[in-house]
Amino acid sequence: MKDLLLYMAQNLVEHPDRVTVEEFEGDPIVLELRVDPEDMGKVIGRGGRIAKEIRAIMKSVAQRKGVRVSVEIMD
Repeated sequence: MKDLLLYMAQNLVEHPDRVTVEEFEGDPIVLELRVDPEDMGKVIGRGGRIAKEIRAIMKSVAQRKGVRVSVEIMD
């Protein structure tokens, strides 16, 4: 799941080399997404729409695998 989040974020931003994802095991699995400060708006989107959709996709994938996931966008 970490790779999926990394792939999605890198395709949204201007600086894909500065995108990192850290995964913390637990229930739920926590994925921390970090991007370049200039790209923060592109990952969050107007009114948080893109961030909401990223979380929805990740929760859907996690549900199919029988786990829970939480995506946190770090600044």
